[in-house]
Amino acid sequence: QLQLVESGGGLVQPGGSLRLACVGSGSTLDYYAIGWFRQAPGKEREGVSCISMEGASTKYADSVKGRFTISRDNAKNTVYLQMNSLKPEDTAVYYCAAHALFRLCVPEAYEYWGQGTQVTVSS
Repeated sequence: QLQLVESGGGLVQPGGSLRLACVGSGSTLDYYAIGWFRQAPGKEREGVSCISMEGASTKYADSVKGRFTISRDNAKNTVYLQMNSLKPEDTAVYYCAAHALFRLCVPEAYEYWGQGTQVTVSS
């Protein structure tokens, strides 16, 4: 059974950067597309960015294009989300999730989920 653990969240000022990591255990991440999702208080969970099994294909939400970069290191069983130029509206709990197919970057398409890491952007 694949298990995912996120890390790297925290409090950062507007314009700052954070790098989130999603580490897999119980199975190799090579077999899975990985997505980063976020959920702000009172809002639905939304897709932020997704990456295919080999890393050749990526998807980004319009709100983060040009600021966030998703990458993966299958040798380390880890997927990263580099977040630059952070804005207060990026404040949310960030989750990584996995699925055996790379399709839409929406929560409903993903099967295995981590517990999330809090990102707060505030001065």
